[in-house]
Amino acid sequence: MEKSCLRGVDVYPFRSADEIIDFADRRKGILVAINAEKVMFATDDTRRIINNNIGYCDGSGPVLALRQKGFKDVCKVAGCDLWLNIVDRFHSVKSFYIVGASEDVNACVVEKLRTEYPGIRIAGRRNGFFSDDKEREALISDIAETKPDVVFVAMGSPRQELFMAEMQMKHPDAIYQGLGGSFDVYVGRHKRAGKWWSDHHLESLFQIIHEPKRIKRKIKYWRFAWWLVARKF
Repeated sequence: MEKSCLRGVDVYPFRSADEIIDFADRRKGILVAINAEKVMFATDDTRRIINNNIGYCDGSGPVLALRQKGFKDVCKVAGCDLWLNIVDRFHSVKSFYIVGASEDVNACVVEKLRTEYPGIRIAGRRNGFFSDDKEREALISDIAETKPDVVFVAMGSPRQELFMAEMQMKHPDAIYQGLGGSFDVYVGRHKRAGKWWSDHHLESLFQIIHEPKRIKRKIKYWRFAWWLVARKF
C-alpha cells in the first residue's frame, strides 16, 4: 500500500479498521496512531519508528491533510477502538500481552477481557511503571520468551513507541499497538468523546471542556491548523 508523508512522518491512508488489521497481520510491526501532535513534535527517534512501521490516522488533522493530498477515502480510526477490533478478530486464534497503565487498571483490563472473550489467551501482563532498568529488561525478556502474537502497550507517547521499538528488536514477529489512555477508557476510568464529536472533528474541544487543563497543550495545534489552511503538507 502506498503511504504519504506529512512533514517527514509517513502515514498509510487506510480506509477502514479492517484494512489496518489485515495489513498489520501480514506485515507485523508497530501500529502508531498518528494525530496532529505526533506530526508536529516528531523527533528523529519517533519519526524513524513511525516511518519503519505502520502509522495510521487516529486524528482528524492527518485525515484532512491526506484528503488534501488526494486520498479521498482515508478514514480516522481511533486507537481505543482499533485494539478491541483486533481482539474481536483474533481472540480465538492469537495470544496477547497487556502492558501499561496502573497495576489496578491493568489487572481490571485483563479480567474484563477474560469475561468478554472466554478462552482468550493472555500470555502475560504488566503495569506501565518500572522502578529500575532491571524491571524493564525483565518485561522485554518475558515477551521475547512467551512470544505473544499481539502486544498492547498503554504508556502514552512517545514513551510507548520507544518501548515498543525495544521489544520489537527481541520479538519482531508480533503486532504491537500503542494505546495511550485506552485501558482507562475500557474499564470506565476515563470518558471519551462520543460519535457526534468525532464525526465533526471536535474531539479536542470535548477534551478541553471535560479537562480544561488540556487547553495549554491543545493551543499548540493551531500551527497544524495553519498548515491545513495554507496547504503546507
